[in-house]
Amino acid sequence: MTRRDLFALPPALFLAGCSSAPEPPVEKKAAEPVTGLHAGFQMYSHARAWAPDIKVLSCASIDIAQVKAQPGKCGAWQIQFGSEALGQKRAYTFSVAEVSVTLHSGITADAPTGWSNDNRAFEMAAAKVDTDDAWTTALKHGDAYNKKNPAIPVSYTLEMGRLIHDPVWRVIWGESVASSEFSVLVDASTGLYLETLT
Repeated sequence: MTRRDLFALPPALFLAGCSSAPEPPVEKKAAEPVTGLHAGFQMYSHARAWAPDIKVLSCASIDIAQVKAQPGKCGAWQIQFGSEALGQKRAYTFSVAEVSVTLHSGITADAPTGWSNDNRAFEMAAAKVDTDDAWTTALKHGDAYNKKNPAIPVSYTLEMGRLIHDPVWRVIWGESVASSEFSVLVDASTGLYLETLT
């Protein structure tokens, strides 16, 4: 076959020789739990489109069956922001997995509601200590309780301190403050242990 004959062949013949076997499907990585500030800063960036002056009112972990919690990490988090300029507050939720019709993967926002500034809001940047470090500190003061109650789930809340002018992580042995018999307060700005509540 001459070079001229080669160029006269249909292009499809060249393409057929270049085709390769299809790529095997990429296995989807299982969702991993995240720390409170990891989720919080993502929600903060998203919420600033709603109101640039937002401050944090509270943050709380959400235990979800689809993702096993790890020390200092959970599969979902909810944060409540307040805007003084708008006189409104708004809850944002971050989840690493699709959970239900009301809890979706990624960031979702509830409708804003009225808010009157009660001076308990704080700047997001004031929370410098993440939940994995808060857990480590809390465990130093709650190790005996933790060993006696290994099956109790651990949850986390973040609010302005009652006795100090810093945001405070509350590491809770239990699903909520109301159902808990043991929790530890950690300064979210300095990481210092504050108090054990029983």
